[in-house]
Amino acid sequence: MNVIKTDIEDVLIIEPKIFGDDRGFFLESFNKERYKNFANIDNEFVQDNHSRSTYGVLRGLHFQHKKAQGKLIRVVSGEVYDVVVDIRRASKTYGKWVGVCLSGKNKRQLWVPPGFAHGFLTLSEQADFEYKCTEYYDPADEYTLSWNDPTVSIDWPIKNPILSEKDKGGLGLEALPK
Repeated sequence: MNVIKTDIEDVLIIEPKIFGDDRGFFLESFNKERYKNFANIDNEFVQDNHSRSTYGVLRGLHFQHKKAQGKLIRVVSGEVYDVVVDIRRASKTYGKWVGVCLSGKNKRQLWVPPGFAHGFLTLSEQADFEYKCTEYYDPADEYTLSWNDPTVSIDWPIKNPILSEKDKGGLGLEALPK
């Protein structure tokens, strides 16, 4: 497996080793020992999620405040533009963001440690998105950072995405809970 560092410390792109031939392919999507040794990901995952979205759907930027979730993300089919924003106020990269294309074709994964807002934009006709979480989902602790907050200034590849009502009401970076 290949581990690629990003501009934000601890946010990692992971390229699993793929074994393929004319019949198809095989890859390990997670191996606790290997991820600990090669990517320093030694978290316990307690929940797996799977979502499907159509072209132009933007989900996020979500986070939990008191029960922050780390996420190991991958796209099984289709393509998304995945974005993480550092919302750790004491961090030297506070308010900075990283975006990466994840797809069923490139089979990349993204490790998002606790303390980040996360969202993705579907670039293909349809995308199946899976992620492992280090904390259980708690709707009472969930918040949304505005996808178009000018303070963060994310360069999304689509200017008018399809949003849920919850995501339309996202907070600005400075209005997030402390």
